[in-house]
Amino acid sequence: MKKKIAIVAGGDSSEHVVSLRSAQGIWSFLNHDKYDVAIIVMKGRDWHMVDYDGTNYHTDRTWPVNLNDFSVDKDGQRLTFDFAYIIIHGTPGENGLVQGYFDLIGMPYSCCGVLAAALTCSKYFCNKYLSTMGIPVAKSILLQKDEEIETRVAVEQLGLPMFVKPNSGGSSYATTKVKTANQLQKAIADAKAESTGEVIIESFMQGTEITCGCYTSRDGLRALPITEVCPKDEFFDLDAKYNGAVEEITPARISAELTAQVQETTKRIYRYVGAKGIIRVDYIIIDGVPHLLEVNTTPGMTATSFIPQEVRAAGLDIADVMDDVINASMR
Repeated sequence: MKKKIAIVAGGDSSEHVVSLRSAQGIWSFLNHDKYDVAIIVMKGRDWHMVDYDGTNYHTDRTWPVNLNDFSVDKDGQRLTFDFAYIIIHGTPGENGLVQGYFDLIGMPYSCCGVLAAALTCSKYFCNKYLSTMGIPVAKSILLQKDEEIETRVAVEQLGLPMFVKPNSGGSSYATTKVKTANQLQKAIADAKAESTGEVIIESFMQGTEITCGCYTSRDGLRALPITEVCPKDEFFDLDAKYNGAVEEITPARISAELTAQVQETTKRIYRYVGAKGIIRVDYIIIDGVPHLLEVNTTPGMTATSFIPQEVRAAGLDIADVMDDVINASMR
């Protein structure tokens, strides 16, 4: 009998639309001979199953989700699910809220649990934690929602240029490379307007940007080939991520020794944060040393995203990887 999979997408952040695109990718990667697949779209308390034909969302045909048991009444027929594939970028999918709901009702799901999600969603606290494990990171300052900082103090501590970004945001929304002191306060205001209002200010790291995927396979923890990220603009911003203003090279043009080091570091980080399913870890290589940028526990999964690229470079079938994720999570 086919397992019934619910791809859970949407969310309450600026990445809602990005999540819907990732849901389409997951749909296409799954083996439909083995799984009955539905897409659940949520925003706030509005959770509904949407009619999706493999190409388009038909938003005129939706059915509400009963949040008591995550079932759907579709035209008089009650549908239940065996597994939830969470592909919400931002809140509530990357900060542990949705995971807590599924834990309460006993529904197995694809990604890390509440603690790991809450930790990795906070760039500042995740990087501070991993730095205690010997992982090199940028110098940083955390500003709470109602907290301010003098421009002079930030420049003295971090230097110029520096990066200002939402502490719990993604997809480079409201992220600014601050090159002059008079740009700082506006960058902070823009970042505060996004997500939770917390802001992380980081020192600039000059080097080669790379990213490495990692997941639990049937044979154990597996790090994927590394992708080199070469933005055409100042940094890997929103335009680079979704409008093609970037060159992505898989495998990265780094030595075999450094590749092995990054892959091993990625597996260490996977274990340190208590990850599950597929994650992606971003780095800057400075003088041959990988420095952590951030950990992404719900990476993008469109056909052109980093993870599918790396899966292809590894000579793997993405459908088999999806099977590994589902089976490991259900165990």
